[in-house]
Amino acid sequence: MARRCAVTGKGVQTGNNVSHANNKTRRRFLPNLQVTSVFSEALGRNFHLRVSTNGLRTIEHKGGLDAYLMDARGSELEAPMRSLKKQIAKIVAARVA
Repeated sequence: MARRCAVTGKGVQTGNNVSHANNKTRRRFLPNLQVTSVFSEALGRNFHLRVSTNGLRTIEHKGGLDAYLMDARGSELEAPMRSLKKQIAKIVAARVA
């Protein structure tokens, strides 16, 4: 399982540990990923996602998973989220029509 956020796409970054003697050793900065369930109102079920805490804040700010996906561009989303967006869009379009 990749260390990448399903919503924001944040991943591992690299850098240096710098000691007091100015010795530099490589290190990894890991994103703060949490496995959480997010409810889709359109589909009526929970989805388990590996999301960064910043991604969770973004979903809540937009008003839920459905609102976030409808507002986001397809090119910004990871592949599983794009397919989820298509499912939600299909159901929302059927309700409107």
